[in-house]
Amino acid sequence: MIPNMEKKTILVTGGAGFIGSHLCERLVKEGHTVFSLDNYSTGSKDNHIEGVSYIEGSTSDIQELITERPGLIYHLGEYARVEQSFDDVETVLESNLSGTAAVLEFARTTSAKLVYAGSSTKFADAGIGKDQSPYAWTKATNTNLVQRYGDWFNLSYAITYFYNVYGPRERSDTGSGTLIGIFAEKYKQGEPLTIRKPGTQKRNFTHVLDIVEGLVLVGERGQGDEYGLGHHDAYSIIDVAEMFGGEIEWLEERKGNRMSSGIDAHRATLELGWKPKYDLPTYISSLIS
Repeated sequence: MIPNMEKKTILVTGGAGFIGSHLCERLVKEGHTVFSLDNYSTGSKDNHIEGVSYIEGSTSDIQELITERPGLIYHLGEYARVEQSFDDVETVLESNLSGTAAVLEFARTTSAKLVYAGSSTKFADAGIGKDQSPYAWTKATNTNLVQRYGDWFNLSYAITYFYNVYGPRERSDTGSGTLIGIFAEKYKQGEPLTIRKPGTQKRNFTHVLDIVEGLVLVGERGQGDEYGLGHHDAYSIIDVAEMFGGEIEWLEERKGNRMSSGIDAHRATLELGWKPKYDLPTYISSLIS
């Protein structure tokens, strides 16, 4: 917890989701007035936190739905599936382009600071990852738009990048779940762990509480781009499956499946003092023991 942090009115888009609910929980504990705007496409009312005011609706309608004037906005509420985005192009464009444009206008007209959750796909595979899927392209485009709002309108902003978040409340369904959530559920059910070929693609899996710690620090003191929030250890998908144990079922490779993450957490570490406290092997061990 950051000592003597000024109490604020804070809006979290996607506040009923996996990461958003943990962020809302932390912010409420620190005494802030917290609102959530969520369309519940992947969020759940089971994730509601006592003390948070929840508004259901699209970020495209933020001007009509939010009557408060927050001092800080965490924009987490976007479409966030890489491979599935090839099948959901219309939804991706509406949520990630139209929705984020509306959030930026709302931040500009209310003079709120915006913390935008960019995508680490921007840095994947030596930088070509930003164009490898509709999802990745919209996220990279939005990162640029946030920066332009800073230039054009003097908008106060900070951009963060998450690396394969895991932890309590992560989804386990195949369509919208996280890898660790899906593997944990399959392990529990005695089913094979499904891996898309080649399986050697590496990810910097990062615990959700470490992500929340970074978000709080960035919200309080961060300005500008390049706040990567990711664990320094990288594991291949095969490595993760072996941590769980059991049978593996191989699936054909899909477009947009990047081979590396390209992590860079230097600015968050050096400027804000952020560093991860949790590690993946210990977490998986707790799930299967």
